[in-house]
Amino acid sequence: MEIKVVHTAKGLVEYSIVGKGTPVLFLHGGHSNCKETLFHKGFDTNKFQLITPSRPGYGKTPLDDKYTPKKTADLVIALLDYLKIDKVILYAISAGGLTSIELAASHPERIEKLILASAVSKKWLDKNGKVYKTAKKLFNQKTERIVWGMIRFISGIFPKMIANNFYSQFSKNKPHKLEESDIKELLSTFKHFNSKSGFMSDIEHDVETGLISEIQCTTLIIHSRNDNSVPFEHAEHANRMIKESKLVGLDNEWGHLFWIGKDASETIEMIIEFIEQCNASTQHAI
Repeated sequence: MEIKVVHTAKGLVEYSIVGKGTPVLFLHGGHSNCKETLFHKGFDTNKFQLITPSRPGYGKTPLDDKYTPKKTADLVIALLDYLKIDKVILYAISAGGLTSIELAASHPERIEKLILASAVSKKWLDKNGKVYKTAKKLFNQKTERIVWGMIRFISGIFPKMIANNFYSQFSKNKPHKLEESDIKELLSTFKHFNSKSGFMSDIEHDVETGLISEIQCTTLIIHSRNDNSVPFEHAEHANRMIKESKLVGLDNEWGHLFWIGKDASETIEMIIEFIEQCNASTQHAI
């Protein structure tokens, strides 16, 4: 996997790229960056070219004035122009959802298909809510490096304790003994995590009312009913508003992180199958 930082017509952007074939562009979730590969699971890099930009405020992509989904979308289009890629499969994860909605609605000629995976589809957090206030305290630029440093340090000594604590943040399922392989996979993703200025921007993100209904491309919405990070209502909202969409509601172990667990492979296969379908019509379902 190559990681580069390039100057585009809309500013500096860091991205990773691996594979060859059909281009798939990933919009990562909160606290992440272009180094994350959890959502690459199942992709044959002899058939797909996987491109992951660090969204503004994450990795080495500066936030600058790109604090809205619209400006982030413009930066992504500038990256595609730089790479000379006309059209991509767009795969949005969690807090990357609103930028994907802006992209698919405002630049339909550049998006072949859309996947909304555990994705935010409308205003996410209530400013008066406990989660928003906690996020502001823990993940602001003054504290986030300390918080993630402590998480990584403690996870090296007490991996099960950290995994159990985070499990309840991701899943509504009752606490239980977690598989060692799942714990390792979770903690492996944390190695690259930092909030920087990106997460404080994410929790303020919103898009214009009705913009989502302008999306014309075939869309797969895949979301767990057990998601304890982004409520299932975000998936239902996207399904109502996007004409050519199909909603798959999961009853999985890890909730928000459906790429982890014994039931992950079936979900991942479903996503790959959707991508490989050639011009297949998609039934609108709730």
